[in-house]
Amino acid sequence: MYQLTKLSSTLAALGLSTILLMSPSFAATDVSSDQTANSNFINNNVTNSHVTTNKNNNINKATTDNTKDISPVTNGVSQKVTGNSKAAASLNKFLPTIKYTTDNLPTVAQKINTATWKEGNNIDRNLGTKLQALLNWSQHGVGLVDGYWGANTLKAMQAFQKANSLTVTDSLNNETWQALTKNEKLMTQPVLVRYQLSEDDVNIKTTNIPASAEAKAKLDGMYYESVTEGLAEKFHMSEKYLKTLNPNAKFVAGETITVYNPGNPNTKPVSRVVADKATKTLYVYDDKDNLIASYPTTVGSTATPSPTGTHTVEVKVHEPNYTYTADDGSKAIIPPGPNNPVGLVWIGLSKPSYGIHGSPDPARISRQASAGCIRLTNWDALALLGVIQDGATVEFK
Repeated sequence: MYQLTKLSSTLAALGLSTILLMSPSFAATDVSSDQTANSNFINNNVTNSHVTTNKNNNINKATTDNTKDISPVTNGVSQKVTGNSKAAASLNKFLPTIKYTTDNLPTVAQKINTATWKEGNNIDRNLGTKLQALLNWSQHGVGLVDGYWGANTLKAMQAFQKANSLTVTDSLNNETWQALTKNEKLMTQPVLVRYQLSEDDVNIKTTNIPASAEAKAKLDGMYYESVTEGLAEKFHMSEKYLKTLNPNAKFVAGETITVYNPGNPNTKPVSRVVADKATKTLYVYDDKDNLIASYPTTVGSTATPSPTGTHTVEVKVHEPNYTYTADDGSKAIIPPGPNNPVGLVWIGLSKPSYGIHGSPDPARISRQASAGCIRLTNWDALALLGVIQDGATVEFK
């Protein structure tokens, strides 16, 4: 049995809290070898499962008012959504603004930024990085950017093809490449950029994450384990690729490094999502049933399958705590943080114990099993949190 809690110390002191009923499933791969995930999910009731939030952490329906789609094109600033809408305010709160430059780009970055594809060309790492960027900027996420053509990049391409009424294929073709590159402004956006590290980037709290839930509960927070882990997540890329692009970097304040440019997130309000178990993809729709985004996801397993049918979004929490209940009834409350079992986001469903949430391990998204929930990278979960509407439909397919 599992429990999720979030408490504002300020409101607790004032005695002002809002109790929201929910409990997430615990992803099977987050349980160490000496701990067994409990497969019996508890009911939503205040006696054994609740979330305590304040108005700043519980995201209400006002955050997703109707707003025009904002261009994914950046101009020296990435993940900075313009406009006065509540959706823009939420996205700017959840996702870090990234100020970048293209000055003094290393040769490899220049090659990636100018890479192009022609029929018969192999997709090397340079072109692979460019392709992953174009798909991400078209709101069809590839998970972490590593430059390699793999399952998540293929799924993102196929979702892009579906959204644009193209023939769905197993390999890149001319029709798809032309569709990806037809936006001239988007094509001028740099894939790799230069970013100067700040004190806030490098002077972060880090910790060694222990294996057991009991040991995790003793931590002050489920922080990153290293500065480079935090930077890789900030820029939506693999830690190994970050280090490959910056072989001599010391990752200290004032240093300028080469990173992937995340672009801007989807800003259209989301009224329906479909979790496709076969493709391990979360398809995202607007109120006119247009496919506007997709994300690679981990959803269920043979041992702990996801539910079936249609459910609704009931609660949205940023930076949740997580309570693990062992077979003997003992509880371990795991503090918030990016390496929390549900990452930085919990979007609870009307189906008790199930939800959409983040992940402490973005490299394993759609490559692992879960205990029934819909698991995304933290950055995709945060982007979805900013625009999904209260009462949005969640279908398991």
